[in-house]
Amino acid sequence: MSNVARDVATFLSGQVFAVVGASRDRSKFGNRVLRAYLAHGRRALPVNPREPEVEGLVCVADLAALGEPVDGVSIITPPEVTAGVVEQALALGMRRLWLQPGAEHEGAIEKARAAGALVLAYGPCVLVELPRMRPSVS
Repeated sequence: MSNVARDVATFLSGQVFAVVGASRDRSKFGNRVLRAYLAHGRRALPVNPREPEVEGLVCVADLAALGEPVDGVSIITPPEVTAGVVEQALALGMRRLWLQPGAEHEGAIEKARAAGALVLAYGPCVLVELPRMRPSVS
């Protein structure tokens, strides 16, 4: 198993995920990623300061407003926004971060890795990888 495959499996072994950049627009990746988690039996918590709800779920403004721990954070934001999201995630002790294609910010990636976070970036997409995972056994 490659390092990337192992990191993807580790990230997706969780059950609760924050989706930063969630959108009500079903054609946008922030919405598609949220729906992918839900379709694969995971709990997804939308995060976007401009949306009150996404896919019938209450949307919070930022990671600090989640009110519960998450197993991983999927980030679907412009790179200049990603830097602040990663900073906040690290400050909150979140150590599993997946920067979806297009969200990458090199400085934020370096900082997160230096802090010991598992960071997926510059490659795999949750929309491709999640369907490949075997369903979790409860």
